[in-house]
Parts: sequence; structure tokens; C-alpha cells
Amino acid sequence: MNETPSPLKTKRLISLDALRGFTIAAMVIVNNPGSWDHVYWPLLHAKWNGCTLTDLIFPFFLFIVGISIALAYSKRLDANVPRKSIYRKIVIRSINIYLLGLFLWLFPHFDFRAIRWTGVLQRISVVFFVSALLFLNTNWKQQIKIGAVILILYWIIMAYIPVPGIGKPDLSVPEKNWANYLDTLFLPGVMWQKTWDPEGILSTFPAIVTGIIGMLIGKLYLTVKDEHKRLVWLYFIGFSLFLGGGLWNWFFPINKNIWTSSYVLYTAGLGTLGFATCMLVVDVWGYTRWTFLGRVYGANAITTYVLAGVLTLLFYSMPLGGSSLNEWFMKGLTGLGFDPKFPSMLYAVIYMLIIFIPALVLYRKKIFIKI
Repeated sequence: MNETPSPLKTKRLISLDALRGFTIAAMVIVNNPGSWDHVYWPLLHAKWNGCTLTDLIFPFFLFIVGISIALAYSKRLDANVPRKSIYRKIVIRSINIYLLGLFLWLFPHFDFRAIRWTGVLQRISVVFFVSALLFLNTNWKQQIKIGAVILILYWIIMAYIPVPGIGKPDLSVPEKNWANYLDTLFLPGVMWQKTWDPEGILSTFPAIVTGIIGMLIGKLYLTVKDEHKRLVWLYFIGFSLFLGGGLWNWFFPINKNIWTSSYVLYTAGLGTLGFATCMLVVDVWGYTRWTFLGRVYGANAITTYVLAGVLTLLFYSMPLGGSSLNEWFMKGLTGLGFDPKFPSMLYAVIYMLIIFIPALVLYRKKIFIKI
């Protein structure tokens, strides 16, 4: 007798797994140069306004989180999984991701007097939690309205409403805006930039919209069954968002530090175009071999990111002839005449490949750690 396949056991979307994994691999590279004094500019964040390749990585991941929510929870709803069970898992996963973010900040000394309550994983946990609840309780039209209202209100607040003690916001200066003001007033613990934090309170709201746009793209993927029509829609929407973000940049500068509305549209547009291109190459044309590294990293994305964060302390502090491993590597190659930026980048790539090894072991053994 043939067993009817469960609606939850559907074929994974290789293009999305690969995109997620390459995004995590890029995170590992930009977070671990051989020397922070010698880094090619695309591998650094823009100091304030503007956008480098590095500034695309975090919003790409949040965008992918949104797509994954749409795909995963649509399956659960179709399978009539009890909502109480879904909500419980959403809460547990959000808490686990948030606590991992705190762990990475505190490791290895665990000095709770200098704790940073915000961070990359902390923001991922909040965006995941809010986006998942929105997906389960609103339709796609309501999600568009919620996202649009947040982006427009954020623009008005950040660009036009006077800040107490400062006056009209100055978007060319980090300390003269509402995000900085609210972080200074209400955000406890250590802040990344002393008086403000790039993962602070107010800027989390537009970051949630990045997740919402990902959910809308995921909904489109599920709704439009014809592959060619789906790709046409994705390329059209991606280019429209990208263009809209570029135009909005004239009035509200693209800025990752405060996650401006123009930055949301600009990066979500590029994310959509990237997703569409991966689908075209992988799912339509069938070229999958080049995605192997991405699929391995993407299979245990959060686990791999945490592992990279923990091991980097070992690599940066392990003594080797009076120097740490990264210093030894930098001295060796710069002594051969290389520009310091090259060995710095090469060290980051090698480190990413080292982290790939345990990720590959988990992948080969089909161990997928659910955070």
C-alpha cells in the first residue's frame, strides 16, 4: 500500500537554501578579516549614508527569513497543524535566537555588567517573531498596508519631526536623529556606537518591513505556479523596489545604520532580483552544482553563524610565535610583498572555508539543528 506523502514533506527550494547559505558565508567573511586596519572598502559597512556590498548582507538574510516564513507556515496551515502549536514554536525559536545573540556578545568572559541587549541575532529574532505573527493573522494586502505605513511614518519621524534638544533632524550626522535619541534614553546596557546602536529600538521597525517584503515574495512564489510568469513578476517587482529605493534616497538617504525606508526598498529589490536569478539558474535551468557551498551553509545557517562567532575568538587570540594566527598570517604574506588588504581578505575567505568543514559534517550526516 502506498503511503500518502505529508504536505509538510515537500521538496526543498534549492535556490532559496543556496541564497541563504551564501549570505551566511558572506557574513562570516566580512566579520573576520585578517586585520581590521586593512580591508577592501566593499567588505566594510558604509560609515554613514550609502551602501556597500557588506551593507546588503544583513537585509538579504532578513528578506530570506520572510520568504521562509511564507513557505514554512503555509505548509503548516495547509496540513492543519494546530495554531497553538505553531505559536508555541514561534515563541520558543525567537527566544532561542535572541539568547544566542546575548551568548555571542558575552562569550567568553560573561561580564553581565557590559551586556549589549541588541545585535544581529537579536534583531533576527524580533523580525522573525513579528513577521511570523503577521503572516498568521493578516493577508497579503494588509501586510502591504502595514509595511507602507511603517516606512512612511518612519520617514516623517526621522526626517521632519524635531528632536528634543536638537531641533530638526540632521540625517548627515549620526547623533542628530530620533533613533539616536531614543537609544540614548531607553536602550539599556552597552551600545555598539556608545550613544546609539545600529540594531537599536526605532530602526527595528523598518527592519521588520524587510521581513514583510520577504513574506510577500514568498506568497507570490506560492501563488503563481507558472515558472516563467513567476520569474517575470519577481524581476518586475525586484527592479521596481530597487528603483523606488534609489529615488527615495534623494529625500531619505540609504543608510543601514538607521535602516532607512529607502534602504529597505533598495536592498529588498536587490534581494528579490537575486532570488529570481537563483531560481532561474537553479530551478529552471537546473544548474545546481555551484550551489553546494551555499546549500551546506544554508542547511544550518544560524548554527554556522554562531560557530563562526565563537571560533573567531580562538583564532584571534591563539598564540603562535608571539602573535595570534591572524597576525602571523598577515605578517607572512605582507612580508612577501603583498598589499595588506589582500592577505586580510584571503584570511577571511580561508576562515569561511574552515567553518565550512563542521557545516559539511552536519550536512553529510543530515543533522539539521533547529534553533
